[in-house]
Amino acid sequence: MRKRLLSGAALAMTLAGSLVLVGCSGEGSGLSEQWSQGGDKGYVAGDGSTTSFAPADRGEPVAFEGVTEHGEQFSSEQTLGSVTVVNFWYAGCAPCRAEAPQLVEVFEEFQAEGVQFVGVNTRDQEAQAVQFAEEFGVNYPSVMDNAGERKAQRAFAGQVPLNAVPTTLVLDREGRVAHRVVGQLAAASQLRTLVQETLDEA
Repeated sequence: MRKRLLSGAALAMTLAGSLVLVGCSGEGSGLSEQWSQGGDKGYVAGDGSTTSFAPADRGEPVAFEGVTEHGEQFSSEQTLGSVTVVNFWYAGCAPCRAEAPQLVEVFEEFQAEGVQFVGVNTRDQEAQAVQFAEEFGVNYPSVMDNAGERKAQRAFAGQVPLNAVPTTLVLDREGRVAHRVVGQLAAASQLRTLVQETLDEA
């Protein structure tokens, strides 16, 4: 499997139009341990590095569903055919709050091109999620993923450690994980590059 790792330290090169690629044999032991431990121990200390998967190396489409903060049913079937950004978050997570404006910026930039965004809230009640959306101007839905079941998170098992919050995924038009950022986004330009790259795929 060919994986490309874009480190947070290489972001400056990304901004200049260069993508630095190095081999990645798998997730670090720290992330694996956090997956196995489970529980509600807070956000993961990810470094915002990106793991990218070539089209031929991507797994099966990820199917997930749930109820949004507004009580509406959401299914990943609604996003098939579109590049989709999935962001795992909760309101009390400091890195989630810090990256929220960056997510909104990229969402607004690519909305006209049909790119869809959906959050997966891993901890809050609906009122907290609504308040967060109002505070940061988030105009895309979030699935409320009950901490006792974590159905949406478990749908991404093997792609996202259970407690990896924040994590941002870019899914291709088939619903497969094309890019994964574990930890806070370094900048809007990081996500912009990944979305554009996925849009440009044949």
